[in-house]
Amino acid sequence: MKSSKNKSYLNWLKKSGEDELSAEWLLKERKGASSTVCFLAQQIVEKNMKGFLEFHKKPFKKTHDLIALESVASEVCPKIEKFHEDFKLLNTFYIESRYPGDLEFTWKLAELGFRAALKIKKFILNQVENEPNGN
Repeated sequence: MKSSKNKSYLNWLKKSGEDELSAEWLLKERKGASSTVCFLAQQIVEKNMKGFLEFHKKPFKKTHDLIALESVASEVCPKIEKFHEDFKLLNTFYIESRYPGDLEFTWKLAELGFRAALKIKKFILNQVENEPNGN
């Protein structure tokens, strides 16, 4: 990654990595709740998005809404909008995965969410590694 005077973005990426490890283990072992994987998938993306915005010194409101974060991120990287449908899907996981409701959190849905999170993470890390704007 490019050097940045303000390395606080790395803290977001590190926390995202912790969520990824937990989700990956749950998916592999199928022990625990598939809804937890869905929640962690949302968290992986949220923390990567916030790290991306910190890297670009782009202020954002305290939120868990991936669509709101997408809106701010698209100001520095319009290509991020190609993940809009993934952001919408993952947004549903933040609240609904933690409380009783109508959405059934299957392992298939957990895998779908986790793959979407990894795809977005890869894109963001690629942007951070190749962008000079964070210096």
